Amino acid sequence: MQASIRYILLALGSLIGLHFILTISHEEYGKATSFTNIASKFGSTYSHNVPEEYYDDGWNNSNSTNRRKANAAFVILARNGDLQGVLESIKQNEDRFNKRYGYPYVFLNEEPFSADFIKYTTEVVSTKTEYGLIPHDHWFQPKWIDEERAKAARKKMVDKQVIYGGSVPYRNMCRFNSGFFFRHDLLQKYDYYWRIEPNVKFYCDLHYDPFLFMQDNKKVYGFTISLPEYGETIETLWDTVKEFIKAHPEYIPEDNALKFLSDDGGQTYNRCHFWSNFEIGDLRFWRSEAYMKFFEHLEQAGGFYYERWGDAPVHSIGAALFAKKEQIHFFKHEPFMHCPTGDVHARGKCWCDQNHNFVLELHKELISGTGLGLQDEKYLHYRKAVSMMIREKS
Repeated sequence: MQASIRYILLALGSLIGLHFILTISHEEYGKATSFTNIASKFGSTYSHNVPEEYYDDGWNNSNSTNRRKANAAFVILARNGDLQGVLESIKQNEDRFNKRYGYPYVFLNEEPFSADFIKYTTEVVSTKTEYGLIPHDHWFQPKWIDEERAKAARKKMVDKQVIYGGSVPYRNMCRFNSGFFFRHDLLQKYDYYWRIEPNVKFYCDLHYDPFLFMQDNKKVYGFTISLPEYGETIETLWDTVKEFIKAHPEYIPEDNALKFLSDDGGQTYNRCHFWSNFEIGDLRFWRSEAYMKFFEHLEQAGGFYYERWGDAPVHSIGAALFAKKEQIHFFKHEPFMHCPTGDVHARGKCWCDQNHNFVLELHKELISGTGLGLQDEKYLHYRKAVSMMIREKS
């Protein structure tokens, strides 16, 4: 598992580092791929991406009991063995954000949570915690899946060294996050969720409530990073999506974000997706008739097991097709995924060293000649993803 995580971080870092090389060496590329330009394509015109009115100048003296709040919760999918990583994440989330804003936590597991897991997570947080067991049919591979076909697909991916290519539990997780987590009984009373993973680091104070920003501005999905998906894992996904679009054009609003997904008007998928390890979203959007029917169509195709369809591309395609583009929000310059620099670092009282920012270190390595070449496949994939992000959305 640790090796897989390191592989993902290396791949992500390489892509980001290559982007920085081009930003410096090609002026027009730098302008086109600036965060300001990218964010503007999703309808945001704010210098800090979130209006100043949402920032709390009296954060250090505020109290969660007398502030306006959204109907929202943190959602954490975890196993008992993830306890230490979960404690790290929620303790930092409490210290940096939630001790002032007071949102509850919902923990979900395909097995009953242990007494220790419940005890220690309850002690760490300042608000309500709830622990849910995932229904069997929502997690495990359906009986109607042809196991011989699925097994052959897994072997093929293992032979190609596709990450998690041989894992059934990973496929279970992708299917659950794609179409079932928002149906859980414990989440029915909430409108918004913030997905938190084990071992997340919150480097800085967060001085505003992203839930309220999403609610007030009628956003349905918020993201921080966009990357291309592994093509070997989704070979038939777009054909399956096009079948649904053809059968149900009534669910596709005119002002959608199809150009986020496709370079040629929907004929092919450019494989770009929002990285769902961080996401803030509207649970009612996933429960909508359009998305529910869309997921059922994907489910019947069996691609979660005959291939390795991930929840990230499924969520991304669903949001881009069934929401209006202005309802998708790009959280830029926020300390959700990385160490900020400059004024944001100072404002957030960040404890990370901005001079040893992961991206900056990788950039140094790349320009020193030890990194990937500009014709490397990862670079070409990244450039395609960046060009997709800046494409005119109207």
